[in-house]
Amino acid sequence: MLTKMPGALLIGIVALSVAACGNQGGNGQAPASGTSRPATAGTEVSQPSSYKQLYRTSVFLGDSITEGLSYHDVLNEENVLAGAGKTAQFALKDVGDLAGRKPERVFIHLGSDDILWPTDDPKQYSLSHYARLIDSIKAKLPKAKITLLTVTPVTAEAEKAEPRYRKIGDYNEGLKALAAKEQVGWIDLTPLVTGHSDLYDNDGIHFQAAFYPLLLDFVKGREN
Repeated sequence: MLTKMPGALLIGIVALSVAACGNQGGNGQAPASGTSRPATAGTEVSQPSSYKQLYRTSVFLGDSITEGLSYHDVLNEENVLAGAGKTAQFALKDVGDLAGRKPERVFIHLGSDDILWPTDDPKQYSLSHYARLIDSIKAKLPKAKITLLTVTPVTAEAEKAEPRYRKIGDYNEGLKALAAKEQVGWIDLTPLVTGHSDLYDNDGIHFQAAFYPLLLDFVKGREN
């Protein structure tokens, strides 16, 4: 059964969750729900302007992992609507902003923070809001193509520090079923991450700048 929480209590839980996750990194790095910007370990690389052109009519909606697309200047800020601690529930508030950007394609990359949500069944709680989010986007942008991107795996060390990340695979199966029900696109990012595990940042959750062009190439090759 999903837990209903008063607004003040909800805010308090979010703050505690962010603070707790921020202490998991072991070396000052904060995971997806506890950092205001993606970590920047590793060498910065200059990105070709072709990605900005290719995705000029798209918006990536997501959390701090998604935010790396604009933070590392791979995409323009107007093509990324993301932030630390973002969940499917919180993203509902962004639909108006998203609609104002009039994208032709919307890529949703959420779930890393949803898995950590302090309720009886985080997966069910998240996916119920995810469905509402998709429906809201459809209502505001009926012609936009929507694609769900799976939660990226974390390293073994990050999973050991936060055992709830072990449920990423199960959550992604839920996303796949939701995409089929809502008749939207779905792309599994697991093979990409597995093939480029050297591009994890120090916290084992976020990624270095060089990961993001690979992400966009991967998405481009699988969008249907």
